[in-house]
Amino acid sequence: MAGLAAGDDWPQFRGPTGQGLSSERGLPLEWSETRNVVWKTPVPGLGWSSPVVAGGRVWVTTAVKDRGGSLRALAFDVETGREVVNAEVFRTRNVDLLNPKNSRASPTAIVDGDRVYVHFGADGTAALTTSGEVVWKTQFSYESQHGNGGSPVLYGDLLIFSCDGSDEAFVVALDKKTGKVRWKTYRRQPWDQAYSTPLVIRVGDRDELVSVGAHRAAAYDPRSGKEIWRVDYADGFSNVPRPVYGQGLVYIATGFLQPALLAVRPDGAGDVTKTHIAWTLRRAAPLTPSPLLAGDELYVVNDQGIATCLDARSGEPRWQQRLGGNYSASPVLADGRIYFLSEGGMATVIAADKTFRKLATNSLDGATLASIAVSNGSLFIRSDSHLYRIGEKR
Repeated sequence: MAGLAAGDDWPQFRGPTGQGLSSERGLPLEWSETRNVVWKTPVPGLGWSSPVVAGGRVWVTTAVKDRGGSLRALAFDVETGREVVNAEVFRTRNVDLLNPKNSRASPTAIVDGDRVYVHFGADGTAALTTSGEVVWKTQFSYESQHGNGGSPVLYGDLLIFSCDGSDEAFVVALDKKTGKVRWKTYRRQPWDQAYSTPLVIRVGDRDELVSVGAHRAAAYDPRSGKEIWRVDYADGFSNVPRPVYGQGLVYIATGFLQPALLAVRPDGAGDVTKTHIAWTLRRAAPLTPSPLLAGDELYVVNDQGIATCLDARSGEPRWQQRLGGNYSASPVLADGRIYFLSEGGMATVIAADKTFRKLATNSLDGATLASIAVSNGSLFIRSDSHLYRIGEKR
């Protein structure tokens, strides 16, 4: 493997920035089961947590049927694909699917130095050593119809995540060293299910934690949990996409039943629904894949495979194309290219441009609902049965 490039880690859902952006160069444009596969290794059980890459290891979580259910953290050597950690973190009564597009191990892990933070929604949250030993574990119960989904985020010494159920909904920050609650903020009612991952942004001289929930999204002070602003969308629930931020706007998906994408100015206070929505996308807005902001353009793909490029400031459409297939994975940007991964193993690579230019279409076996990780000059792709490292030898 000495001929493969080294590169930046991809330590959390959607990478170093949490927004699907990579500084890697020299990534493969084309691949298949027989081309540019550095390694392919089986992954036990089922999970749709996306791969994260740090410290020479690729981490995923999975749910294994084993005298009930076993929720596990797995790590693979980045050079060889050899399994190096397989640790049980929680046990459950079963690992039956609550939704055909979900799993019991869908939230993505975070690697931070010598700690790995894994989250299984209402089934539990834990900190592990990089050898797989449990440092602490905790659990917050809530009723979520379709299982777990949203991933945690780190802010200083806090591990923060959203818990959105029909019985209660809140955002909670834990001391990342001990797992103890540092703050817990209940959402405004009515409550309902949501599956989104928060994003920490810098607005002027303040940090904001933007958390998307059912019926509204809110920005909180990440240190205290105090609400700063909120934006309402009365009919939206079961939200999945992680927000993205840039061009002075935060882009928020409103969820089912009438999906829209809101561009919100994040410098307000209180209820900003009538004052701070710059523009709204109502056609072909995503229910599951997160948006991608690349310079002046915002790219989205909806669940039915319609990709749209918009002027990020105004919302004016640049182009719209049907890619083919259905989509859950969030797109990634690397080396001037955008990689879209369908649920059926098909990856469409386009130029990051105001004009639609398809560069390649690639296919792997199996289902692919997890998002691509980009690191070490390679793409890491998880299917329902395997983990791939896709890369070009130099």
